[in-house]
Amino acid sequence: MLDRRYTRRAALTKVGAVAFVWAVSTGYATLSLAQSSKASLDKKVKIGVLTDMAGPYSDNTGEGAVLAARMAIEDFGGKVLGQEIELVFADHQNKSDVGKAITQRWFDREGVDATFENTNSAVALAVAALGAEKNRITVVTGAATSALTNEACAPGTSVHWVWDTYSQASVLGKTVVKRGGDTWFFITADYAFGHATERDTTNVVTAAGGKSLGNAKHPVSAGDFAGLVLRAQSSKAKVVALANAGEDSINTIKAAAEFGLTSKQTLVPMAIIVNNIHALGLNATQGLLLSEAWYWDLNDDTRAFAKRFAARHRARMPNNIQAGVYSAVSHYLKAVQAAATDDTASVRAQMGKLPVNDVFARGGVLREDGRMVHDMYLFEVKKPTESKGPWDVYHLRATVKGDDAFQPLSQSRCPAILQRTSAKTKR
Repeated sequence: MLDRRYTRRAALTKVGAVAFVWAVSTGYATLSLAQSSKASLDKKVKIGVLTDMAGPYSDNTGEGAVLAARMAIEDFGGKVLGQEIELVFADHQNKSDVGKAITQRWFDREGVDATFENTNSAVALAVAALGAEKNRITVVTGAATSALTNEACAPGTSVHWVWDTYSQASVLGKTVVKRGGDTWFFITADYAFGHATERDTTNVVTAAGGKSLGNAKHPVSAGDFAGLVLRAQSSKAKVVALANAGEDSINTIKAAAEFGLTSKQTLVPMAIIVNNIHALGLNATQGLLLSEAWYWDLNDDTRAFAKRFAARHRARMPNNIQAGVYSAVSHYLKAVQAAATDDTASVRAQMGKLPVNDVFARGGVLREDGRMVHDMYLFEVKKPTESKGPWDVYHLRATVKGDDAFQPLSQSRCPAILQRTSAKTKR
């Protein structure tokens, strides 16, 4: 794969921008934010952003995630402990073997200290396992499977930052059942994220007094959703939940509108985010309930960050995943500074000790299972007449405290935590 490097100044020129697009198209690129090329690689703190640059989740993550990481490094000053900070990024193509191979090269040959983003749950699980094996920190922002802090957890290295299938189920499932939506049918992406979303939501719905009437599964990037929508209609469920994401969610919603599903059933997208709403338009999405970890128009700080981001990203506002990348990279660098080393164990310990107070979260806490606990939000999509601009799309309906949104540590299925709890019980 081809490799391009840039100085900080060049990356901000038109020539640098063209080179950036060219390098991304090859599937692998690097971006140096150092102002000097004299220091050797082992004198740099080096982080990687592994993401979807051209696939179904690229609009949710992609170039925007790389930009968010770059902004975090720039805002930190470009150096930590006197060492230059270097950013590398690559396209995992939504293939776990590709993502693992890239990450292994980063860890084994290129001196990457930590990876970020890791959208796509299958990719995230593979990268987290490799991080545990190589003793490197892996931070997941885009992927949502709750297995990352349960069966597949790696407490000393793996971190889950933005959301997960448990928090989405908790915020949306309880709310919709309370509003009378007590029978559910799932249109489910047939991989780790979709399975976890359906499982966690079914558990919440059942506990709240509802029940699942079945599912219709599809592969990632399915071309035709008509048959799935017709199966959902024939189920007679009051609620049709979309246990998919990105372009798959967008295309499911379009098909649902085409077949008139929403005239008799409530559509609940479990992982749709602001840029998906923007792409679909308010005529197609008005009234939808959804849960996100962040929104650009929450307060003065989020609006200021969004304005800076949009100025460098084709006037597109950041979403919760991209803001999460900024937050996670910033927090990692603060931890390196506090630990006075880039040693994995020392940095991970500091990440748990330091509160997360930034544009993404206030009073966030990184638990031992790797879950970063923070507030979640329930939004309702505005009517076209209520919107004041292209990205003004949400009414905030509820703020859900992190301890209520995320799975309690007492319910963890993380083997390391279960083993420790068992040992305490025996004593």
